[in-house]
Order: sequence, then C-alpha cells, then structure tokens
Amino acid sequence: MKIGIDARFYGPKVKGLGRYLQKLVENLEKIDGGSKNEYLVFLKKENFDEFHPKSRNFKKVLADFDWYGWREQLFFPFFLNKYKLDLMHFGHFNVPVFYRGKFAVTIHDLILFHYPTFKNTTLGKAYYMFKLLAYRLVIFLAVKRAKRVITVSDFTKKDILKNFKINPGKIEVIKEGCEFTEKENRKTPETIFKKYDIVKPYLLYVGNAYPHKNLDRLCLAFKEIQKRKKSLNLVLVGGKDFFYEKLESFIQKKKIDGIHLPGFIPDEHLGAFYREAECYVFPSLYEGFGLPPLEALSHNCPVISSNKSSMPEILGEGALYFDPEDVDSIKKAIQEVLSNPEKKKKTLEEGRKRLPLFDWKQNARETLQVYKKVLQ
Repeated sequence: MKIGIDARFYGPKVKGLGRYLQKLVENLEKIDGGSKNEYLVFLKKENFDEFHPKSRNFKKVLADFDWYGWREQLFFPFFLNKYKLDLMHFGHFNVPVFYRGKFAVTIHDLILFHYPTFKNTTLGKAYYMFKLLAYRLVIFLAVKRAKRVITVSDFTKKDILKNFKINPGKIEVIKEGCEFTEKENRKTPETIFKKYDIVKPYLLYVGNAYPHKNLDRLCLAFKEIQKRKKSLNLVLVGGKDFFYEKLESFIQKKKIDGIHLPGFIPDEHLGAFYREAECYVFPSLYEGFGLPPLEALSHNCPVISSNKSSMPEILGEGALYFDPEDVDSIKKAIQEVLSNPEKKKKTLEEGRKRLPLFDWKQNARETLQVYKKVLQ
C-alpha cells in the first residue's frame, strides 16, 4: 500500500490535534517500519524538521498549504494526486473537496456544530458566518465521501450519527493514547518554575483558551477560593494568542490575583508543571476526547473535570466531577480535593487505573487495520 498522511498539524505546538498526529506517525513507524507499505507524511514548513523518519518506507514531503485556506482546497488535492496514493488519511476534518482519491478521515469532535459563537473569532460577523457555513460543508462532505471515519470516543461517534445520516459501520472508534515522554531534563522543578515565574501551591490547566474551554468560569471559581486560600495560584498553560489575550483582559477586569499565564511550555518542562500541581482542572463544556487530563494522571496529578461530553467516558471513576456551567460547582469540587487528602489520593489511584486503556501503539495498530479494510 502507498499511504499518505496529512500531518500538517504535526507536533505539540498545535495542542491535542498535533499530539495525535505526532503519536500516530511515530507509532505507525514502530509497528510497520520496514514493511512493504510506503508512507508519505505531508508536513508544513514550520514542522518539517520535527519529524525524522527512521525507516526506509517512511518519507516526509513538504506540503506547505495553510490549514483552512483556499490554497488547501484548490491546490492541495492536485499536489496529492502527483503521488498516486492508494489511500490518504486526513487527520482532521479539513479534507479538500476536490480530492478524488480513496481516503479515511479522523473527526475528533463537532465543535463547530455546537459552539459556533461569534466570540470564537476575530473576524467580522458576516465573514465569520460565511466561513462557518464553508467549514460545515467541508465536514459534511468529508464524512459522506470518506471510505472510513475514524473517531476518538463513543461520544463523538454518537454525535456524528446524530448529525449525519451515514452507516454506523463506517465509523471506527479508536481511542487516543497517553504516552507523555519528556526529553531528558536535569533541571529541578524550582529552576524551571523560576524561569516561568511560577509559585507553589497552584492549580493547573493545560490547553487552549477557546470559549468552549470555559476558562472564564474557572477563573471566577478560583477568585472565590482565593478569598480563603490567599497563597493558592492558578496556572493556565497555553500558547499566547487572541483567546489567551482576551482571557487576560477578563482576569484584569475582574481583578483576580494569583493567575499566571506562562504561555507555551515545551514537553521537557511541562512534566514538572503536572507533577508539582495540587490538581489539574479541566472545565471544558465540550470535548471529543480530552488528552491533557490523562497526561496529568500519568504524572501523578489528580484530576477535577467537567461532567460534560466525553469526559466521564474517558476518565471513568478517575476524576472528581463538577457542572462546568456552575461556578459554585467548580469551586466546591476544587475545595473538596484541596481539603480532603484521602479523597485526593483515591481519585488519583482510580485515575491511574485508566491509563492502560489508552495506548498510542494500539491506536496505530487499529488505524493500520482501518487502512487495510479500506483497501481490501
């Protein structure tokens, strides 16, 4: 088989989607490196040097087409056609509508169907509406035309079936893995925290600041907690962008002290942030999978999570849950973990039991089986 993988999101800087593509490619190479199958991994200029093929049957190809742009839709499909692929795997919904080869697509979630608010954009209202309709059309065509739809949770599968009339047998649920590996780092946590101006004790969140991540309510809950725990801090880790700038303005407007926004933290330092936190808080209103809470558990950091969407499916008994739309519910869950060491220990133990269910190598094995099904 000659298989193409659209890995233009490759790498941790693109958060969960980038981590998914990075681990998929790395583990496919581990299980199928040296086989008769040929893999072409398509990357953008900014992440081209992040992937270093180790097997002769894995090759990287520069495909510097911006995500969601008109060049992606018009020129990327013709670029792909040059390589005469037996199968193309698009790791995200943005499948070029003019691509006519066989393909599988991974749909992580339907966030654009559930939270298409104007707060999610820097664009004008009319232009945003046009782009939203275009995105929905692209998702619709991707799901309809794909030979197989891969998704990352039963929750997302049900969501897809609710919104699209397709054969349920066409959807393959392949859960993501949790294999947070750090580069060798000899620095102590104190040295790392000094670099980013972080003071213990602190609560931790890692991820982006899109409105559905619900960080404004988390900040308001923290403000209430800090009235009694003056020394407690809240660390929100994520690359600085429009949404983090907007959140920073919200924090200043509400006069909330003790919140730190260190920006993007590389993996070699991020492990220390997880390990030293009092707990990891995940207030999201909607998630197709939710990888950061599992990464927190892998570093012995207890998790407090939203009870919405896929989170109970992924975390099971391994988290203390709250209603993310209720600031008081968030506050009480955090206070319970902070004031009850036994509860904190038990929650972490149950969470750690969940980790073997999520394995990147198994994710790659099941994805390879999907490739074979499509081409049989």
